[in-house]
Amino acid sequence: MKLLVATRSAGKIREIRRILAEVPGLTVLNLEDAGIDYDPAEEELEPFDTFEENALSKARYFATKSGLPTVADDSGLEVDALGGAPGVRSKRFAADGRIDVGSEVVEALEGQALDHANNRHLLSRLADVPQERRSARYVCVAALIEPEAEPLVFRGEAPGVIVDEPRGSGGFGYDPYVFDLDLGKTFAELSGPEKDARSHRGSAFRMLARRLQERLVERPEHGTGAG
Repeated sequence: MKLLVATRSAGKIREIRRILAEVPGLTVLNLEDAGIDYDPAEEELEPFDTFEENALSKARYFATKSGLPTVADDSGLEVDALGGAPGVRSKRFAADGRIDVGSEVVEALEGQALDHANNRHLLSRLADVPQERRSARYVCVAALIEPEAEPLVFRGEAPGVIVDEPRGSGGFGYDPYVFDLDLGKTFAELSGPEKDARSHRGSAFRMLARRLQERLVERPEHGTGAG
């Protein structure tokens, strides 16, 4: 059974593979495994105002390209004091503030440099907001597209508060600044298993994993429909 996970984020694919490892016989492929080279058109796949629409857009695009059952997620951070921002703009949040880094504008940044710019912009927007009003949540929506089947959508959320100083060296994105009140740690301080158990992505992809396992039971002669 093969399932394409449509992301070019090393952090995401690492977490998703860890979560889906519980599905017996499932081979998780990333875009490089499937031989899908980067196309600038990919930057236009998330034009919508909801995580659900963006996840479905990406999943449909890469399912068509690959011919494989495909899951894509759209995820982000919603901060109550910012009216839910950055939300679906989480990946390029700093672009809203036109933060320059040397001679490069933020739109050209990737990886840790982009994370750093986004976090700088987030803290600048919250500079006058007291700690007790910095409630937030991570959101992840995973969309599964399979041949001759209705799309399936799974939504996970993880609450937290935004802190001023980064803590921890794990995770990626906003993780060093999103503090889990129940555990007393930021998401960057959590171990892999701790993060999977608490995170928005862990919640959404565990629901997906359960559905794939149910299909294995329902249709053992054909697998889960994911291969």
